[in-house]
Amino acid sequence: MELHLDAVETRVLASLLEKDITTPEYYPLTLNALLAACNQKSNREPVMELDEEAVRRALYSLEEKGLAGVARVEGRVARFEHRMGEALNLGRRECALLCTLLLRGPQTPGELRGRSERMHRLEDLDEVQLVLQKLIDHDPPLVKLLPRQPGTKEARYVDLFGGHAVGVSGQLSDASVDNASAFSGANAAPASGEERVLTLEAQIAQLRAEFEVLRQQFAEFRSQFES
Repeated sequence: MELHLDAVETRVLASLLEKDITTPEYYPLTLNALLAACNQKSNREPVMELDEEAVRRALYSLEEKGLAGVARVEGRVARFEHRMGEALNLGRRECALLCTLLLRGPQTPGELRGRSERMHRLEDLDEVQLVLQKLIDHDPPLVKLLPRQPGTKEARYVDLFGGHAVGVSGQLSDASVDNASAFSGANAAPASGEERVLTLEAQIAQLRAEFEVLRQQFAEFRSQFES
């Protein structure tokens, strides 16, 4: 299982995880709902403006890495889910903190406690530290402690999925923001050959899912005349 993700894959995975916890009645997500979750303005740093094709590419890549995929197909609409539980065997507390890190980058324990409360309430900073240490000790490690910045009282933690570009000083670099904006529908550069292949493969996977639904419907229709 490969954990290294780019900024778009990180946003897609974290959005799936967040909505699974906060709005289970609407989960798994359709592609349109996932796109809206990725681009929402609240609880996101940085705010992104992804297009549908970028999300499709990220979903395909996450499926290859065993972290997300198609949950089911309803009619002609596919719904998508994360596979963090299967892949990493995390509890509710760990998922809440990790999701907050994935969505908002490096944060202090105090920031993590406040921002993750909507997903899971942690009693105090001691519990936050305990959960963070579990994520650090996880195999493979999922979180690390950043060097404390000059003039700051609290150290910050960052996830190890690679979607945030963090320098040796612990500063979140502009590279992660640039990486995100590179996938914006408004600013997208011409796709490379590899990106076009990924897009085509994602579209093929969607067509296969739709074909499977049609095949099942035809089999049910035919069985009515054979019984």
